[in-house]
Amino acid sequence: MRLAAAGLPFLLLAACSGGGSAGNAATPQDLESAAIERGLVRDPSDSDVTGLYARDTDRVCVIRKGDAYRIGAFVDYGDGLSCAGSGTATRAGETLSVRLEGKGGIACAFDARFDGERITFPANVPAECARFCGPRASFAALDADRLSESAAEARALRSADGARLCED
Repeated sequence: MRLAAAGLPFLLLAACSGGGSAGNAATPQDLESAAIERGLVRDPSDSDVTGLYARDTDRVCVIRKGDAYRIGAFVDYGDGLSCAGSGTATRAGETLSVRLEGKGGIACAFDARFDGERITFPANVPAECARFCGPRASFAALDADRLSESAAEARALRSADGARLCED
């Protein structure tokens, strides 16, 4: 009898919980959506990607050019180990479709992620991207946080050899 009495509070609690009725169940929300809704995180769809981004020695510049963007990226590992490239990008939600272009028709295309404050390149970039890099350097997994929303500051980004990466 004592065992049955001890279980009674749990049964009452279960009865009050709603029992999984469809009318009481709320759709679970992912953490990112909840944070955006509460204003803790900027909604990527409400922010322009234009600006200067950096982390350690990784740099990305983005400026609007018509309906698309001019983008430049620079990675510097020191001792002459670096990558530098510029090209165009288009945006669809959190996806930046990047196409870096070089002399002689060299091109490297991939999708990067933009979350409103950070640009992240994929961990595996196409083999053509190696043409923009020195030995043992890569654009793979470049991750840069927004430093500025200024197009002028983005235009000022230069590669190791002094070339502007986000010229109009």
